Amino acid sequence: MKKINLACLIEDDPIHIFLSKKYLEMTGRIENIMICQNGKEAYDKLKAIFTAGEILPELILLDLNMPIWDGWQFLEKFKGIPLESKITIYILTSSISEVDREKARHFNNVNNYVVKPIKLETLVELLDEMDKEIANNQD
Repeated sequence: MKKINLACLIEDDPIHIFLSKKYLEMTGRIENIMICQNGKEAYDKLKAIFTAGEILPELILLDLNMPIWDGWQFLEKFKGIPLESKITIYILTSSISEVDREKARHFNNVNNYVVKPIKLETLVELLDEMDKEIANNQD
């Protein structure tokens, strides 16, 4: 089980921010959590980190329905950043729309689609999935 140095939570709802942050901390596998309340704020922060040559988050939990830029706008812009290493992105949304699920499949950097509210067990499963994918890519 690899510890994640930095996870980014992109979410506008204070209750979901609180729960997701608490669950991330409870896993014991996340060192630092960056919280952004919309896609534009997240993109600007991540672009600044990239431009400064600093280490980007290894994990992004992304809501779809947010003000300013929604999750889709974030994904469109974010794919323009030339990443040197893979960032795992999980969509974490209240949308049960099959259209949204299908749209998410068209983004290569989206690993999974989870309907809120997230449970601790689900988050642990996602982190285990992430560990397996990293291990497979290192072989």
